[in-house]
Amino acid sequence: MTLYRAIGLMSGTSMDGVDVALLDTDGETRLDFGPTGFFPYSEEDRDLLRTALAEATRLSDRSARPGAVGAAERLITDRHAQAIESFLRDEKLAPASIDVLGFHGQTVLHRPQSRLTVQIGDAHALAARLCVDVAYDFRGADVAAGGEGAPLVPAYHRALVAASGLAGPVAVINIGGVANVTFVDGDAEPIAFDTGPGNALIDDLMLARTGNPVDRDGATAAKGRVDAAILQSLLLHPFFQKLPPKSLDRNDFSFHLTDTLSVEDAAATLTAFTAASLARAFELTSSAPRRAIVCGGGAHNPTLMRALAERLPCPVATAGELGWMGDAIEAQAFAFLAVRVLKGLPLTFPGTTGVHAPTTGGEIATATTSGADGRRRAAG
Repeated sequence: MTLYRAIGLMSGTSMDGVDVALLDTDGETRLDFGPTGFFPYSEEDRDLLRTALAEATRLSDRSARPGAVGAAERLITDRHAQAIESFLRDEKLAPASIDVLGFHGQTVLHRPQSRLTVQIGDAHALAARLCVDVAYDFRGADVAAGGEGAPLVPAYHRALVAASGLAGPVAVINIGGVANVTFVDGDAEPIAFDTGPGNALIDDLMLARTGNPVDRDGATAAKGRVDAAILQSLLLHPFFQKLPPKSLDRNDFSFHLTDTLSVEDAAATLTAFTAASLARAFELTSSAPRRAIVCGGGAHNPTLMRALAERLPCPVATAGELGWMGDAIEAQAFAFLAVRVLKGLPLTFPGTTGVHAPTTGGEIATATTSGADGRRRAAG
């Protein structure tokens, strides 16, 4: 069995920073976990990314980089390069020891119904600067083939559940800016889809009302009361009437329905909205999973975790409680997917994005200086 040494990178819809994870893998069943790291964005960085998100709503060409979108692309590229340079230095790793980087970039627009998905970040500049091959553009081929282009992580979720020896069916929930779920049951192709808002609406509310970018530990929501009428109004959004596979743009929902509430009640209502939309997703399965495992930033919100435990039809645990590196799972996933790109293996499936058949994807930006020979290792 040939293993590849890959580093995965993730900057999600929460826009808090760059996650980095090292993984030795065959891109199929073997997962040998390495160190992880997190490199936060400054508030100035986040301000530029928010401006780019707003301007990106006017894009119709996925290669266009006008105004703040272009400035944000240069920022994203530089911050990811800095993160890798720091990570390699901290872990005493040579660039020549790495087979591939999995670089998702930053999603600024996702409209699969228009066959348009835009991730910013210059993979070729990153490969040249770091002298490592870079896999990128993981979504484009799927969207071009009529798929949703999201979620991308289910192939890794299936491998992670199998490597952990967990009996299915198992639900793996990721709560970033947007929430998604993967239903894993043995070797069957996973079923996965975006479920609704994750942390994005809560973060937007907190920033607008308090100047703080997050509701740390769900403390504000814990002091409030859920407004049942507003919660029901939020759940009337047309997205919830669609059958999966389905995916979201970060800006498909707004927190402004809670403008009449106190910040505490608004936070409580939006937290309940995330939990209720996830519970709706479980209603679309033929049978309840044995357990649900929560990863991503939402796993650190005790108020949200309590709401999930109350609403979901199975026991709920955080990824950390199972010994998984919950904050690094998406970065690990892009290391895993990068190896699948190298090997020409499918990234997406009919049950995850609605594409007509298992679909390969991704591109490779080749380093100007290559030390790839001899890096790949055979393992039993």
